[in-house]
Amino acid sequence: MGEKILVLDAGTTSTRAMLFSREGRMERVAQEELTQHYPKPGWVEHDASEIWDKTLSCMREVVGDDASSIAAIGITNQRETVVAWDRNSGEPLARAIVWQDRRTAGFCAELKEAGHEATVQERTGLLLDPYFSGTKMRWMLDNDDAVGAAAQDGGLAFGTVESWLVFKLSGGEHISDASNASRTLLLALDGDQFDEQLCELFGVPKAALPRVVDTHGKLASCDAQWLGSEVPICGLVGDQQSATIGQGCLSFGETKATYGTGAFVLTNKGTDLPRSENRLLGTVLHQEGGTRTYAIEGACFVAGSLVQYLRDQLGLIGSASETEDLARSIEDSGEVVIVPALAGLGAPHWKPDARGVISGLSFASGRAQIARAALEAMAHQTHDLASAFAADGAPWTSLKIDGGMSANDWMAQDLADILDLPVERPDFVETTALGAAICASVGAGLYPDLGNAASAMRGATRTFTPSMSAEVRKDRLARYARALSVA
Repeated sequence: MGEKILVLDAGTTSTRAMLFSREGRMERVAQEELTQHYPKPGWVEHDASEIWDKTLSCMREVVGDDASSIAAIGITNQRETVVAWDRNSGEPLARAIVWQDRRTAGFCAELKEAGHEATVQERTGLLLDPYFSGTKMRWMLDNDDAVGAAAQDGGLAFGTVESWLVFKLSGGEHISDASNASRTLLLALDGDQFDEQLCELFGVPKAALPRVVDTHGKLASCDAQWLGSEVPICGLVGDQQSATIGQGCLSFGETKATYGTGAFVLTNKGTDLPRSENRLLGTVLHQEGGTRTYAIEGACFVAGSLVQYLRDQLGLIGSASETEDLARSIEDSGEVVIVPALAGLGAPHWKPDARGVISGLSFASGRAQIARAALEAMAHQTHDLASAFAADGAPWTSLKIDGGMSANDWMAQDLADILDLPVERPDFVETTALGAAICASVGAGLYPDLGNAASAMRGATRTFTPSMSAEVRKDRLARYARALSVA
């Protein structure tokens, strides 16, 4: 058996395959963009066949004829996105509903009005919001004839993206790891498998759901037809939990923020069930041998996708990398403020019907001011989360950041300034993929535990320290609060 780890990183805007050495060095990568479908305002869909086809293409490009060198496969994925497929043919029954999709806001409101949210939060750690998978499954059952018919004849399989990929890779294994399963509204945080009562509440047949397994261990096998020889699948972990592991946040209280399509902050809460009084989320961080480590989480739905929106929809920039130069080209944003509620507002506000706001425009406002305001919005949203974590008795003393947006030095410094905290960034910012590699390496037996693997595989870091005056910070946050009030 070899010692390399193949990571499949099935993200929201692209899918990638990455080959890691045992020491955590990324040796090869292949990436393909995914088509985003927006059939109606607030609706976001993916083609599950495209996810599979492009993932397979990327992994074959990375591996080539060298499958014998691979010890294990690790998979990390966009969470909460729901795929429905026929378990007999292995083909999708409908487009996947993406985590950003808001079409189930009405159903969530009905459940809230019926008084179910407190019980759901206590049992699952989650709130009644369209973000999560369970209401998406119910919508498919109610509105897609093929999904409904498959449920009737017993051929329906539901799963999040890692579950879909494992099914295709293994030739029919229907599993989901505990980190992803904990994002469905259908798993009690202290329950081994999907919960019958929760399934009844949301109207989702338990028989259509996968078996819940550990995040690392001997979980399944990739069939020899795909890479030329059979390869064990030893790591499955949702993208934000994976980044937390990749940042080495393996002790109680350690905190990371990932800035990708959205922005996600997780604090390790150990083995105690996580509880929040400030509308943060409890989630499974990782699981081994049935034993769970938990995290408390705050999620902002729009981060890097705001920059993508400026590029693709508004045509204000040609590439995401332009935003740093534009931000540095001016002293401030000229009082331009962006509230990036393009897919509603996540934690701690949870306003699914909120819409984006650009305020403070004048004739002096141009591309630079809007680009800078877009980057400033990352710090403003993170400050909202920091306040909620502190109110829950989990104040941050520092913050580890990662994800594609964190490579922007200006944004990293702005985070430190607005939070008034040191911000640490690893030289290798793709910690989501690294976390999956760490899980798979432990699952394959290359390291005895996550701590040893993280110590061996993580690299150097850089720290940004705050330098903004209290007055400037106060003025920035006040302008954001005013803009937020009309979102």
